[in-house]
Amino acid sequence: MSAISFQSVSKAYPSPRGSQSDTFLALDRVSLDIEPGEFFGLLGPNGAGKTTLITILAGLARATSGRVSVLGSDVQTDYAAARRKLGVVPQELVFDPFFNVREALRFQSGYFGVKHNDAWIDELLESLGLTDKAHVNMRALSGGMKRRVLVGLALVHKPPVIVLDEPTAGVDVELRQTLWAFIAKLNQQGSTVLLTTHYLEEAEALCGRIAMLKQGRVVALDTTSALLKAASGNVLQFKIDSELPPSLKVGARITGRVVQYPATDALAIERYLAAAREAGLMLQDIEIRRADLEDVFLEVMKRHAPAESPTAEVNA
Repeated sequence: MSAISFQSVSKAYPSPRGSQSDTFLALDRVSLDIEPGEFFGLLGPNGAGKTTLITILAGLARATSGRVSVLGSDVQTDYAAARRKLGVVPQELVFDPFFNVREALRFQSGYFGVKHNDAWIDELLESLGLTDKAHVNMRALSGGMKRRVLVGLALVHKPPVIVLDEPTAGVDVELRQTLWAFIAKLNQQGSTVLLTTHYLEEAEALCGRIAMLKQGRVVALDTTSALLKAASGNVLQFKIDSELPPSLKVGARITGRVVQYPATDALAIERYLAAAREAGLMLQDIEIRRADLEDVFLEVMKRHAPAESPTAEVNA
């Protein structure tokens, strides 16, 4: 039995004008199974359909077609059981301004019918670095602290399946380290984790298997190691303080001062370096590294051109 099962899931939104030809197709026949105990990554650019898929999984939206289940419980026909098995950390900072942290966690326990849960709440507070904030009103917390509370709210009923939708967006390094240490511990104890993130180094370090979405479709699905092995060679990377000439921008990935080129062999590396010398560029911190998940992701996205149908996806 899969921990999470998406079977040919599609989600279409009607056009504001009501025209069928202008339907927004957020998900297009997405099928994938996540096994119990997996740490699974769901990656894709903005608008790919990641959050739409999670919203359907959480029972907050209905799929236009297809079936979604959590440990055998259909999210629509057996929604109560499915939601008890699921803990979702949303992107948005949603909180009740009338309670302090401990009260919020206790009320969340009650929603799931969990009584006498103070021992687990204490462990959550300790593991998420919230012990000294237990009696602080939610309104008085910083954004990072509110994010920690959201994680606690998702885990307070001890769900076997945990969904993290951009959990570290805009948070500091300390929270990231605290969160990942705790989630990795839960995963080692048997919890299934589904992660969406734009921090691809996190996905590479944490996820055993990864699916990539583009325009609502699965365009890659494999183990992280297999995706990295399939990457095309190495990457030449260096820094410059001047503008890169237009002729050298072809094929380059530029992030501030950092310039990167795919380097399939030694001859390609020499060509790039020779062209840079001829252009009079002063190169700093030259290195040749193995392709990482970001390189794989960009390669996969480039390989899959936009769909030719007149459909479009909503932001997700």
